[in-house]
Amino acid sequence: MARPTVADPGESTVSLPPLVEPAAELTIDEIRRYSRHLIIPDVGVEGQKRLKNARVLCVGAGGLGSPALLYLAAAGVGTLGIIDFDTVDESNLQRQVIHGQSDIGRPKAESAAATVREINPLVEVVIHNTVLDRENVREIFSGYDLIIDGTDNFATRYMVNDAAVLLGKPYVWGSIYRFDGQASVFWAEHGPCYRCLYPEPPPPGMVPSCAEGGVLGVLCASIGSIQVNEAIKLLAGIGEPLVGGLMVYDALEMTYRKIKVRKDPACVLCGENPTVTDLLEDYEDFCGAVSTEAQEATLGATITARELKEWQDAGKDIFLVDVREPAEYEIVRIPGSTLIPKGDILSGQALATLPQDRQIVLHCKSGVRSAEALAALKSAGFRDAVHVQGGVLSWIKQVDPSLPAY
Repeated sequence: MARPTVADPGESTVSLPPLVEPAAELTIDEIRRYSRHLIIPDVGVEGQKRLKNARVLCVGAGGLGSPALLYLAAAGVGTLGIIDFDTVDESNLQRQVIHGQSDIGRPKAESAAATVREINPLVEVVIHNTVLDRENVREIFSGYDLIIDGTDNFATRYMVNDAAVLLGKPYVWGSIYRFDGQASVFWAEHGPCYRCLYPEPPPPGMVPSCAEGGVLGVLCASIGSIQVNEAIKLLAGIGEPLVGGLMVYDALEMTYRKIKVRKDPACVLCGENPTVTDLLEDYEDFCGAVSTEAQEATLGATITARELKEWQDAGKDIFLVDVREPAEYEIVRIPGSTLIPKGDILSGQALATLPQDRQIVLHCKSGVRSAEALAALKSAGFRDAVHVQGGVLSWIKQVDPSLPAY
C-alpha cells in the first residue's frame, strides 16, 4: 500500500459549521427521549433539532455498520439510510450485533432496519437492499447529508470516496482488521479525501480481508462508535471533527494515536489539477482483487473441488498444499493437505521443501491466495502446478458439507 500522506504534528484542525439546519421543533416525546443530550450545553435543544433534521446513509450493515446504526438511531438522527445487498450469516453474529439468531438468511438491510425501529421508532428508516455500484451511487448519495462508510473492500471504499467528493458530501470512514482500527472524516471542501491518504490501492493479496485474517468482534464497536461520534459533531457543528486527522487504535496495546493528514495538492481527485473528474468505469479492476500474474497463472491450471476429490480417489500422485494461515488450518482442512502459508511460498522460503516429482495442487479459503501462490510457483519452474477454484469453501459445498465453514 502506498504510504499515507501525513502532515506536521503541529498542524491543527478547525471547527466547522453545522452540516444541517435545525428542525422546527422537538415534540414532548423527543424531549423525554433525548433529555441527556439536551442538558449538554454543546448539544442542547438546537443540536438535537439538527440531528432530527439530518439524513445519514450507512454503507454496509455489517461489523462497522451495526454499532453505527444502533447509536445513530439512539442519538435521534431523523432519517437513516441503510444500503447492503448481503444476507445474515451465522459467522456475522460474532461482531454484527444489530442482527440476531432469528435473522440468519434475512437481508441485512431489512434486519438492521427492524432493529433500528425497535431502538427508536421516531427515526425514519430507508432501506436500499441493493449493491452499491457506479450506476446508482450518485442517486443514492444525493438524498443524504452525510455518508458513513462501513465497507470492507477497497473497490467500494474508493467508489464511496470518489462519489462523495464529486457530490461535495462529507463522509466518515472506518477500517478494522484483527486488533487494529482506523477512522477519519473525509471532506474535500475542508480537508483531504481518501485518495490523499491512500493514492493507490494496495497490491492484490497484500492486505487480507477480515474474512481471511479475522477481526476481534468488539473492535467493531470501538471504531463504529468513533464514526458516530464524528457524525454527531459534523451534523451539530460541535467540537473538532477528524477532518485532516487519522485516528489509529490498537486494541492489544490499548492505545489511540491521532495522525494529522494533509490535503494532497497533487491528488488526482481533489487536488489543484484533478485528472479523475468522474466515477471510474470499473473499481474492481482499479483495485485488482487478483494480480495480472495470478490471473495468467490460473489459465489452464485450475481445477474444481470435485476434480480434486476424483484425483484423490483415483490415487493420483499429487502434493496438496494449503496456503492459508495456521489458525485457519486448525478450523478446517482438506484431508491429505500440508500447510505451507502463502507468505513462505512468495518469499521463496518454502520452495526447497516442495517435491519436484509430484504435481503440486494449491488451495486456500476461496481461491485468491492460492492463485497468487500459484504464480510464484510457476515462476520458480513448477510448470504443472494447479490450484483449486473456490478453495476449502468449495470443498465443503461440493464434497463434504459436514465440515465447518468460516
